Order: sequence, then C-alpha cells, then structure tokens
Amino acid sequence: MKDEGVKMLKKEKKSNLQKLGPVKFLSLGFLGIILFGGFLLSLPISSQSGKFTNFLDAVFTATSATCVTGLTTLNTAEHWSLFGQIVIMVLIELGGLGFMMLPIIFFTLAKKKVNLSTRIVLKEALNLEEMSGVMKLTLYVLKLSIAIQGVGMLLLSFDLVPRYGVIKGLWYALFHAISSFCNAGFDLFGDSLVPFQNDPYMLLVISCLIVSGGLGFLVWRDLLNYRQTKRMTIHSKLALSMTACLLIGGLVLFFLSERNGRYLVQSDNFFTRLVNTLFMSVTPRTAGFYSVDYAAMSNPGLIVTMFLMYIGGTSGSTAGGLKTTTFGVLLVQIISLLKGRTRAEFAGRSIKETAVFRAMTLFFITLSLCVVSVMILSATEHLPRTDGIEYVAFEVFSAFGTVGLTMGLTPDLTEFGKLLIIALMYIGRVGIMTVLFALMSNNQKQEARFQYPYESVLVG
Repeated sequence: MKDEGVKMLKKEKKSNLQKLGPVKFLSLGFLGIILFGGFLLSLPISSQSGKFTNFLDAVFTATSATCVTGLTTLNTAEHWSLFGQIVIMVLIELGGLGFMMLPIIFFTLAKKKVNLSTRIVLKEALNLEEMSGVMKLTLYVLKLSIAIQGVGMLLLSFDLVPRYGVIKGLWYALFHAISSFCNAGFDLFGDSLVPFQNDPYMLLVISCLIVSGGLGFLVWRDLLNYRQTKRMTIHSKLALSMTACLLIGGLVLFFLSERNGRYLVQSDNFFTRLVNTLFMSVTPRTAGFYSVDYAAMSNPGLIVTMFLMYIGGTSGSTAGGLKTTTFGVLLVQIISLLKGRTRAEFAGRSIKETAVFRAMTLFFITLSLCVVSVMILSATEHLPRTDGIEYVAFEVFSAFGTVGLTMGLTPDLTEFGKLLIIALMYIGRVGIMTVLFALMSNNQKQEARFQYPYESVLVG
C-alpha cells in the first residue's frame, strides 16, 4: 500500500508539471530567479555599507538585471559590493541567454540525455516553430555567446587594464562585456560611458557587442553558415535589413537633430562626435548604456530614441521591445497593401498570415500597454504640471524595451511607480504573448469548433 501511495504521488506530481506547460514554466522561472536574486541583493553582504538593502529596491535591481534592462534606483558602482555586483552579473547572463541554459550545461557536463519536457521548454525559450534540432541550436547558442563575450572582454581589457590595473581592469572588462552582449546596460563606472565620451575605441567595441547580442542567435547561425549553405532564411534577411535601416536611420536623424552631438559631446573632434552620435542610435536597441546626457537632448532626438527603444532588438536575441522582425512584418504588409497585394511578400517569399496577425496583435497590445502606463505614471509620480510627461514616456518605453536609458526619473519613482516599471520590464523581457498565454487557461487557447458567417465592416 505504501509503495502504491508513493507511485500515485509521483504520478500526480508529474501530471501537475505537464499541466503547467512550457509557457507558464518560463514565466514562473523568470519570476523565481528575480525573487531569489532580489533576496540575495537585499542581504548585507551585497551592499558596500554592510547593511540590508530595501527589498523593493533589491527586487527592482534583480528584475532589471534578469530582464537585461539597466534601470536602477541605486547606483551600481556605489551601492553594491563585489558580491552584489557578481550577483547582478550572473542575473544578467541568466536573463540574457535564458535560465533554461542551466539545465543544458548540467546535462552536457553529466553526459546525460535531455528529456522531452526540457526540449519543449527550450523550443519556447528560443522562439522556435519546430522542436527538431533544438538541442543542437541550444549548444550552438552557448558556444557562440561565450565566444563573443570572450572576444569582447579581450578587446575591452586593452582599454580598461591600462586605466584601472590588471585585476580591476579585467573584472570591469568581463562585467561590461557580459552587460553589453546581453543588452543589459549595467555599468561599474558610476555614470555609464560618459567618462568615455572622448574614447571612440571603447564606444565602438561596446556598440559591436550590443549589436551582436541584439541580432539573435538564428541570424548568427545563418551568417556563420552562409559560406557552406549559400542561403539565408527570410527571418534573418528581414532582421538584418531592419537592423541596418534602424541603425543608419537613427544615425542620420540624430546627426540632424543633435547637430552631430555638438551640444551633447564635449569635443571639437568631428569623428568623436560622429561615434557618439552612432552610439545614440545603437544603445536604444535595448542596451541602456549612454555617453551623453539625455535630459539635455532635443525633443526630436528624444522622440527618435523612444521609437528605437519601442522597436528594440531581434526576436530570439538577448534584446526586448516589440522586435525588429515584428515591426518589419508590419512594414512589409503595409507596403504589400499599398501595391494592391493581399499577401505580405519579402525577398521572394510570402510571410505566413499567422505571423502577420501575430505582429498586428503585438503592436496593438504593446503600444496600448505603454500608453496606459504613461497615463498612470503621469498621475502617480511627482512631476511639474506643465512639464515632465517626456520623463514618464521615456521611462515607460525604456522599461518595456528593456533598454535602461532614463532622463533621471528612476531614482525618484514612488513605490507604485517602481512596481509598475518592474511589471513593464518583466513583460518586455518575457514577452507580452508569453505572459498572456501563461495567464490563460488551456480551453481559452483552443480554436472554436464552429465558425460564424462572414460579414463586411467599413474600415478607414
């Protein structure tokens, strides 16, 4: 009887895990890491003062790190001890690559076969349509990530070791290589990259790491295998096209609106100002590093920055936001409609209608979420009646896009404001559809077994 009871208990636990599903598992997994990270950061060992840190501020920092955002209510360089900084770095890595990489590392080292449930969760984590080859791709992602971050650390050490010495310079190089590649935006300098405003080498290396992490692992696989395969998926073509357009378009718009950073960059050197202007176009791609004071930026420049933050990086990458491919699908559909075509066509291929509908849904829901959040924060935060809405809007788009840029509002947020920004960062990283599906019951996700008759509605 006792053995039968144990078997029934195990069977019940297994069925409960199956009912949980990969989407809910991912959502709860990120939430669990955030809470555990917040607990560690709240301990006295994590602060330089040796005192407990306010739990809400600790959770805010843990959320920002796990969701690779970079918004902070406490200065990373001044408040956190070495232990606290290491915790933040680990959370950034887990959030950037996905916490499901941990069991893969364990199974690989133990030389054990990965079970089916883990493969299903990995498929969801990497935004794959099929489960075939998921383990091969996961290991590829791990190796590629380690390689890029290793090269980034080496390149950064050439600049940081002479400045800070061997030990501190290598630690700074490691931390910022991980923070840059994972598009986190956390820094140990105290004022982000403003001290490196006249150091084009540092800004260019950080920019390359940001773009590398924001491109997406599927795109990198296509690029690195192109010499053998001589082909590239439509996803990669669209991602590369949109990334190039946003980077170049941002550079041109910032060059015009900020007069090549003439009033933002303390340098008369044209190339230095040009690199800083390029960095303004790169960092809103959910990175969060800054080399200029955004509070001094022109209104057109702020609007461009918020637009870039909202779009974010590429699907299947370390970045957040609406995603370049989602925005690209919308543009392709609009262009096709203007040409009198019903199908979204790009690079000699037709994009599936389900992808177009999903992109439209994401655009509507995410934009509505940001607008509502701006309305709420404008009422709850202490701002001048005639000024300050741009501070709130900038903060909201930065949180949703998991960017980390701010005009200075973050440290002054009310407790409710912190909770709302935490929710936006979480949704921006995990994904609005993932969160919605996790909240929905299984019967709500099923298609109806019958169909109503069609009827026209006037549009436009």
